[in-house]
Amino acid sequence: MKLYGLSGTKISSAFISACINTPYNTTRFLKDLIAGITVGIIAIPLAMALAIASGVAPQHGLYTAIIAGFVIALTGGSRFSVSGPTAAFVVILYPVSIQFGLSGLLIATLLSGIFLILMGIIRLGRLIEYIPLPVVLGFTSGIAITIATMQIKDFFGLTLEHMPENYINKVIELVKTLPTINIADTSVGLITLIVLIVWPKFRMKISGHLPALVAGVLIMLIFNQFGYQIETIGSRFTYTLADNTTGHGIPPVLPKFILPWEHANFTWDWATFSALIPISITMAMLCAIESLLCAVVLDEMTHTKHHSNSELIGQGLGNIIAPFFGGISATAAIARSAANVKAGATSPIAAVLHSIIVLLALICFAPLLSFIPLSAMAALLLIVAWNMSAVQRVIYIIKRAPKDDIIIMLICMSLTVLFDMVIAITIGIVLASILFMRRIARMTRLVELNQGNEKTLVLRISGPLFFAAAERTFLELYQKINGYQNIVLQWDAVPILDAGGLNALIHFIDELPAKVELSICELQFQPLKTLARAKIVPIPNKLMFYSTLDEALKDKI
Repeated sequence: MKLYGLSGTKISSAFISACINTPYNTTRFLKDLIAGITVGIIAIPLAMALAIASGVAPQHGLYTAIIAGFVIALTGGSRFSVSGPTAAFVVILYPVSIQFGLSGLLIATLLSGIFLILMGIIRLGRLIEYIPLPVVLGFTSGIAITIATMQIKDFFGLTLEHMPENYINKVIELVKTLPTINIADTSVGLITLIVLIVWPKFRMKISGHLPALVAGVLIMLIFNQFGYQIETIGSRFTYTLADNTTGHGIPPVLPKFILPWEHANFTWDWATFSALIPISITMAMLCAIESLLCAVVLDEMTHTKHHSNSELIGQGLGNIIAPFFGGISATAAIARSAANVKAGATSPIAAVLHSIIVLLALICFAPLLSFIPLSAMAALLLIVAWNMSAVQRVIYIIKRAPKDDIIIMLICMSLTVLFDMVIAITIGIVLASILFMRRIARMTRLVELNQGNEKTLVLRISGPLFFAAAERTFLELYQKINGYQNIVLQWDAVPILDAGGLNALIHFIDELPAKVELSICELQFQPLKTLARAKIVPIPNKLMFYSTLDEALKDKI
């Protein structure tokens, strides 16, 4: 697939470059098949667990992995990315599904896909470079805390009729319901969690997700023998087929084409549409950030290079098509993508095969999937939240990074937990930008050179003359000029002169005492261009420009 940006630059999918532009043979296919099966096994329980955490039935997570995972693999710009439902979206999708229902969630997903394509077309694929690391760590860790909190109810089998939207109220309600803890649910969750933690130490090629779920199911069967009731996917969720046949758990049928707004209990009006627009923009931004972060991680692992704008377009197409088949919001999943690489994937075909594996599981094993305990699913998400929190990196930042970065990270983390991700990222980027400008402004300084005399002051300005530094710099300069007739400024270390710096310079020239001449020499290209555009010209006995410092000092010393 080839698309064109506004500049006319061709954008090709990673599928083409990996499978068509380079030879693809049986050996590569077998490696991709093994990787696809491995990641498919990981994706099946995670897709269901993330759908449940997002407030919808588990099959919608499977539909997402099948449809969006397939489309994005074919059209995206990262060769090894595996896409589907991810934990980062839970904190956004859950409130949407509660307020607007499944249809509202699907429509928001569709709109987010449109915004993603627009972002790719106008070539915003490099936006990830402008989000500071403390901001990224802050909101991802905050999301991890929120997800982990949401799993407490199912992990311990607590009796809680309604989960409050506010985080503090959530914690208060969970504490109040702790006396309702279910020993059976808790045991299943603990065993599943222990297997997930211990399994990697055996260094086996198969992921620990399947063995952990099997262990959880076995513990559930043992408790059932003693009369304990443990909540499962089948006991919580029901479905109705086209022939009015009802069942428990997951429907063992292919995803059906249904217009997103035709699901039950949805009112389509301008007020609803207006409410969904900002949510969809948030979803698009998060999808862009996570998918591009994932692509960067995979580039480091495989020494390849992704196509950022193609990745955004591919993610957009996946999120546009998936809602018509019941799929919720999708993006590249870092954990599944890393597992894909470690399993030996060589091309996007591995991600395509992963979607096919999920499809086969839906058709062939839906009744078995319905027996999975919800406490075991909660244990899976607790591990996902732990991995997402990047605790070691957070601790490293706290121990080694400048205080400004630590403050930004903790603020983003707190705002994500207490409010939402949009507020956290917005405030985080603004704070990071302000603190960065303060650091850069402090780099701009005046250095007095030993080439003057009692009538001539020679100074070198080192650093950018922009709005945050210029006023202070020229004020300091003004305080030094008393008693001198000639002021010589060397600008060889001034890379930038912006409108604020230009205004400060003009004000300084206007305030110069009578019979004091200012000479500026060795201008770099950008400041020279700015002065020319502003029509700043030499003023006899007031302002002069020279190519070198020696020329400026020739008639003054």
